[in-house]
This record gives sequence, structure tokens and C-alpha cells, in this order.
Amino acid sequence: MNDHIQPEGSAEHEHGALGDAEYAEFMELAAEEGFDIEDVEGAIEAAGHGPLPVLAVIGRPNVGKSTLVNRIIGRREAVVEDKPGVTRDRVTYEAEWAGRRFKVVDTGGWEQDVLGIDASVAAQAEYAIEAADAVVFVVDSTVGATDTDEAVVRLLRKAGKPVVLCANKVDGPSGEADAAALWSLGLGEPHPVSALHGRGTGDMLDAVLEALPEAPAQTFGTAIGGPRRIALIGRPNVGKSSLLNKVANEERVVVNEIAGTTRDPVDEMIELGGKTWKFVDTAGIRKRVHLQQGADYYASLRTAAAVEKAEVAVVLIDASETISVQDQRIVTMAVEAGRALVLAYNKWDTLDEERRYYLEREIETELGQVAWAPRVNVSALTGRHMEKLVPAIETALEGWETRVPTGRLNAFLGELVASHPHPIRGGKQPRILFGTQAGTKPPRFVLFASGFIEHGYRRFVERRLREEFGFEGTPIHISVRVREKRGRKK
Repeated sequence: MNDHIQPEGSAEHEHGALGDAEYAEFMELAAEEGFDIEDVEGAIEAAGHGPLPVLAVIGRPNVGKSTLVNRIIGRREAVVEDKPGVTRDRVTYEAEWAGRRFKVVDTGGWEQDVLGIDASVAAQAEYAIEAADAVVFVVDSTVGATDTDEAVVRLLRKAGKPVVLCANKVDGPSGEADAAALWSLGLGEPHPVSALHGRGTGDMLDAVLEALPEAPAQTFGTAIGGPRRIALIGRPNVGKSSLLNKVANEERVVVNEIAGTTRDPVDEMIELGGKTWKFVDTAGIRKRVHLQQGADYYASLRTAAAVEKAEVAVVLIDASETISVQDQRIVTMAVEAGRALVLAYNKWDTLDEERRYYLEREIETELGQVAWAPRVNVSALTGRHMEKLVPAIETALEGWETRVPTGRLNAFLGELVASHPHPIRGGKQPRILFGTQAGTKPPRFVLFASGFIEHGYRRFVERRLREEFGFEGTPIHISVRVREKRGRKK
């Protein structure tokens, strides 16, 4: 068996990232240890998936978007009380239907009076469509198609993404005629649904699965010579536009003072370190006090769209200010999306010794969970240390694509379990028996164990994996499958 770590270049295979010989050898090992073969195959398949396809739920306020999102994801997570000022940390959720997994982008929750309702709906729709592989367009069937709905239809036609039309608030057979009237929008069959009661959502989700591709359209940089995609993200006013202009050596991004009016994210091809990179623009949103909450909501929607399209997230943090909850949320968004991560501390040239000392303490406490991310201290204004950005991005991408062969991984796990066994709990000592790396981008491991493995021990395994194999700049996903008691399955 090939016994070195390799960055994964080719598309992932039907056995996750395992080759045929490696897969056969691994399944033999699993059978010897008494694991159910179907369970093992399922675990590898689940962990071996590439990036998930993205579904955007759009529509004007109060048509039931958030209620529908909660119905799709199977739990009450999206905020359904659509009042301006309700802070929405998350806009992306993971869902599953008929055995297929996908991401849902929820655009409910903000009605921007200052911009006018049409402009705010358009802004949300544009960001979400930008990130999506398919769209659910929600219309209130009791009201019928409004001018705002017609405006969204024009946006959808322009974008050319597959659309499933959801006629919401059809609570019984009497509402079917209202739903049928929405054929007039020209988006195909309206699916009559009651998001509140669940009526018709199954049929609508079947249509969604037909519209969604098996995997996202992006090939994640596997095309030969294709530029790698970088999302430059961070809270408003940290200097994203300035940094993009500095790396491009020209004024490419205009920053508008009014939140939510810059609605065309521009992908910039920029030459850096002898290579062409595609910078997915997230700059251009600034906040004024009276627009603050709305701007934050749009910023999170836009950040989610950029992250979904990128391979690496460069999170820009203003080093002259205390690391904020918003900074931490943005880092978490990139990690949860499974992207390679680089932390860039901007305005470094303005720091005195005291601020540097306190910043280091803040980084340890507030961002300790991403200590594995490469860090660069830059100044977008002066261009200081810009040359360090590309090596950091390349390091993160290499970690993101690295795969450890199964033989090498199991030798490492054997030594680890022997030298640091799992603590005894309830008179039993669970053991990690063997494992495999089922996927890359980011690295995804499946460990098979004799009993429940505690969270603290999983973190210990992740830390040792990083020490042994690198994985700098990438999140690592570890799932554990526990062996069922022998004899339970016949």
C-alpha cells in the first residue's frame, strides 16, 4: 500500500477517497472485527461526500420562508418571528431528504424599510441565488403573485438556476385553485404546500432533489490550470476592500456607504506570487448606525454565499480592536462550511506593544479552537507582509487536500491507543479499533470503536492527527461508529 501522505487532486471516488484495493482490504478488516458490512459502507459513504449542493429559499417577507426552512431541516432553528432587529447568526443549515444531504440558505428575517421592500427582497435574493445550485421560490398563495414576486421572477430568469415554485399557505383542498393561479409566473408547476402543517412538503422536496445536482457545480480547483477560489471575509469595516485593492495593485472595489445597495459580488482574477487566484468579493458592505442590524444580516448572507463558492476563506480581523463575537461567528461559519482557513490580522502597522500583548492573549482565548489556521499580520493600507498571504493560502490548501493512506493511519491509531488508552467509564474501556480517511476537502475520518468515544478523547485524537500529519489550515471532521454487540444482528 502506498505509504505516504498525498494531497488529493482527483475527484472523489465511489468509495470516498479510498482506492479499490485499499477499500477491499479495509472491508476485510471491518468484517474480522465483527462490524456489520452495510453499516461500514454507509459510514464511509456518509463521510466521503464532497461539498454538499446548496438550496436557497427566497421570497418576500411573511410568505413563510423560515417556517418552510424549519420544516425542511426537521427542527425549529430558523427564526420565524420576522421583526426587523431580530439578530440572525446563521443563514445556512444542513438538511436531508430521501437519503440525500444538502445545504439550505434561509433568506427570511429581514425587511429593510430604509431601502424599500422591493430593494431588500432583491438584495437577499441576489446573494442567495449567487450561492445556490437550485432555488425554492416561496409565494403566498392566499395573496397571489405581487409586483415584488414578479421582480424576483426576473432575477431568477437572469440567473438561470433551477427553480422549484412553492405555493405556501395551502391548508386544504380549497386552496388548490389559488396555487394553480401561480402557473402565470411562468416558472412551471406550483407545488401547493402548508409549511406550517407539513402538507405537500414531501412532494415539493422530491421536486427539489430533481432540481439539485448530485454535487455542487464547482469542481473545487481540480480543473488543470483553473484558478483557486478565495473568499475574503470579515465583519464590516475591517478593510476587505482595501486589501483586495492592495493585492490587485489598483482600485477595483468601490465601497458604498449604504448597506445592502452593492448587490453584485464581483469575482476578481488577481495575479499573486506568480499564480492567478480568483477572489470571491465580499467587500462593499458598510454599516451606519441606523442600518446596523440590517447590514449585519446582509453581511452574514453575503459571507455565506462567498464561502459556499470558495475553497479558502481568508478571515480579515481588525487587530487594532478587541476580537468580537462577530469575528468569532465568521470564523465558525468558514469552519462549519469545511473550507480551508487563513487568519489575516489587518492594521498591524498601527499597533503599539501593549495592544500586541493583549491581542496575543485574545487570540489564545477567543480563537484557540482554530490555532491550526495559518496566521498573517498585514496592513492593507501600506501593503506590509502581503507577500506572506500566498504561502499561507497554499499551506491551507495543501492541508485541506491531504489524505493519509489507511495503512499508515491504522499504524498511527494503534500506537496512539496503546500509549494513551481511553479512560475507563462504567467499568468498561472503549477502544478505537481501526479507521480510514474517507474524504478530503476537508479531511474526513471515520473511526470504528468498541464503545462510545468521549468528546474530549476525540479532540485528543484530532490534536495528535495534526501533530503527526500536519493538516495545517484545515478543519478535520471525525465521525465514530460503534460496533454493535456480537450476535445482535443475524
